[in-house]
Amino acid sequence: MLQQTQVKTVIPYYQHFMQHFPDVISLANAPQDEVLHLWTGLGYYARARNLHKAAQIIRDQFAGHFPDSMENILALPGIGRSTAGAILSLACQQHHPILDGNVKRILCRYFQVDGWTGQTRVQKELWSLAEKLTPKQRCDNFNQAMMDLGSSLCSRSKPQCSQCPLQTHCQACLNDTIKYYPNPKPKKDKPVKKTCLLILSNENGDILLEKRPQQGIWGGLWSFPQCQDKAELKSWLETHHYQACSPVQEQPEFRHTFSHYHLDITPLQIQVKIPPIVMDDNRFLWYSLSKPLKLGLPGPITKLISQLDAGP
Repeated sequence: MLQQTQVKTVIPYYQHFMQHFPDVISLANAPQDEVLHLWTGLGYYARARNLHKAAQIIRDQFAGHFPDSMENILALPGIGRSTAGAILSLACQQHHPILDGNVKRILCRYFQVDGWTGQTRVQKELWSLAEKLTPKQRCDNFNQAMMDLGSSLCSRSKPQCSQCPLQTHCQACLNDTIKYYPNPKPKKDKPVKKTCLLILSNENGDILLEKRPQQGIWGGLWSFPQCQDKAELKSWLETHHYQACSPVQEQPEFRHTFSHYHLDITPLQIQVKIPPIVMDDNRFLWYSLSKPLKLGLPGPITKLISQLDAGP
């Protein structure tokens, strides 16, 4: 949860999550929809899918016991070298360096490492420094201290250099270049894509949801069906054997931003007659606003549903 989310945001999610899944077996045995439902709002849903898959691997291949070797931990989905190093050093007192965002920031400032930390060359240099600096003894204390220092005194903005125990030899502090390190990611304009979300309701007021593919944005979550534009709505209805019972209501367009592009979304609301053919329950379902199911829903979909639930 902390990989791409702030601590203050994570805490209530973490507590709620642990109440539902107090151990790895309960998590492994849970349906994916239940896991994604508890993750709704944290974003980057691949993390939740990977966490669920990792729990199932630990259940099936390690008898429910978390592995304690670098090789086996790295084989788990969603765990990279730094996370594996943190687990093994903090939980097992093994000697492994870490390189999370806090540690990267400290090293970049202390040694004035030039270049964006996402570049391969910079990554190699930072890993080399982390390996040299991480002590054999009390490695767990060292790694925890580095993470704490980076999240407190050596923060991204407004670092408190005057209170930092490393200020005497920190090159960026000595040269008054703290604000330049780490070097920012090179700016690149995000492309803009457009889509229409189809808010289809039946005579009972239920709305149609479609499960998205596991790969791609909102993977494994339930969303409204999509089409490219209003003109495509008619063919979508015909393809899926729905008959329109009301005029199409076009709602105001809004923008949702992903890490690599902007998505401009236009909701199209329409009441339809349920087709006589049996719907694929694995892909589509009718969602009751009065008795909502526990499903994984993207943030924008949750917001739109709450607006429908409010009613006129």
